[in-house]
Amino acid sequence: MGRSLKKGPYIEKKLFDKIVALRDSGKKHVIKTWSRRSTIPPEFVGFTIAIHNGKRFIPVYITEQMIGHKLGEFALTRTYRGHADKKKGGTK
Repeated sequence: MGRSLKKGPYIEKKLFDKIVALRDSGKKHVIKTWSRRSTIPPEFVGFTIAIHNGKRFIPVYITEQMIGHKLGEFALTRTYRGHADKKKGGTK
């Protein structure tokens, strides 16, 4: 279930302040964050944010197509290694 429209999107205040300060300074470097629940606003476009996936930080370059999505959607927490082979794990 989504967030109420009257409340607006949730964006971590510290993260937003860091992006604004970085934009004003004109520098470009990676910002680390644990806030996977934050929604991506248009101000984040063009920056690289390292999102924690529970084990390590995954660097993600923010593009225009990502606006409105959550940061956690781009740093997967589970590693898919494929299904078991029929020859190796199959029982008859």
